[in-house]
Amino acid sequence: MKRFKSITALFLVMVCIATCFSGCTKTTATETKEPTERTVTDMAGRTVTLPAEINKIGTFGAIGVLNTFVETMGAGEKICNEGSPSFLKSPSWAKYQYLFAPQLPNCPAFQGADGEILMENVLTAKPDLCLTMDAAVTQQLEAQGLNVIQLSWTETKDVEKCITLLGEVLNEEDVAKDYLKYFDQMVTEAEKLTKNIKEEDKKKVAYGTISEFTQPHIIAEWWIPEAGGISVTSAARIGNSKEKLVYTMEDLLQWNPDVMIVASKTEKETIQNDVRLVDITAVKNGAIYVIPRVAHVWGNRTTEQPLTIMWTMNKLYPEIMTNEALAEDISYFYSHFLKYDFTDEQIKEIIS
Repeated sequence: MKRFKSITALFLVMVCIATCFSGCTKTTATETKEPTERTVTDMAGRTVTLPAEINKIGTFGAIGVLNTFVETMGAGEKICNEGSPSFLKSPSWAKYQYLFAPQLPNCPAFQGADGEILMENVLTAKPDLCLTMDAAVTQQLEAQGLNVIQLSWTETKDVEKCITLLGEVLNEEDVAKDYLKYFDQMVTEAEKLTKNIKEEDKKKVAYGTISEFTQPHIIAEWWIPEAGGISVTSAARIGNSKEKLVYTMEDLLQWNPDVMIVASKTEKETIQNDVRLVDITAVKNGAIYVIPRVAHVWGNRTTEQPLTIMWTMNKLYPEIMTNEALAEDISYFYSHFLKYDFTDEQIKEIIS
């Protein structure tokens, strides 16, 4: 009997211990439960509540720019919408975008040819995050209960703010820091390579849709000098904050650029066939180059800007930036950040 009572007492003690342990375990699990939401402040100063994890991303407006940002953060597979109709008409855009984000051809369009948001498609896709650079688009998406982060890139240094914010939004702070370190290192390297070029030896460069006498992005007034060149449109930019600069035939003839950089082969051919431009140095010397379009057009707002500098330097001063050195830079960037390994042939195509 005594033995039975002892066994019973021992059993009760063990049950109590097990119950206490179970209770402690439940309490600990509750205390360490991961949050399901978080808040961030975007570049428009808006406080936005986001899910803890972002799995689907919609891009609106400047889709090419925004896709490049996302892909540089190593998150290209999360983009859930196809490009804009204007981009889809350009095989050169799709050519590389589909390498970095293979799911895009099977994704719905979020905007029509006129830029109108196809809201039914958006709401059906249910993106966890919407990215835009347009305040009006932000309001339209936000009104539908969507999570919207508004970015802005008007000044060169804004790339740092954009990348830092996306690092926080996508839980990729280390990638953001890595990219910004890379960006600074490449700019520093470019400055070292060009520091001994005398001012009188620097080549004058015209960038843009030159046959229509326009320069589309003020950012070119930064990367051309960084590559050791002189942008012929820089003086015309003084006091002009607009992205698109319009000038005249007379301006172009007076500037007489040594090198022209354009966005397409068609534009290059148009310039070559324009009898009014035959006496311009760049035309006479055949120094008209088509800027690469990989994740985005290198001459515009893109995280590929450090490569833009080195590529331009290669065209202006090939003795300073050789094809071999440029190929190494291109290979590293896309392999390291966009997680895609280009072949030697693909890199040669980009350079040329």
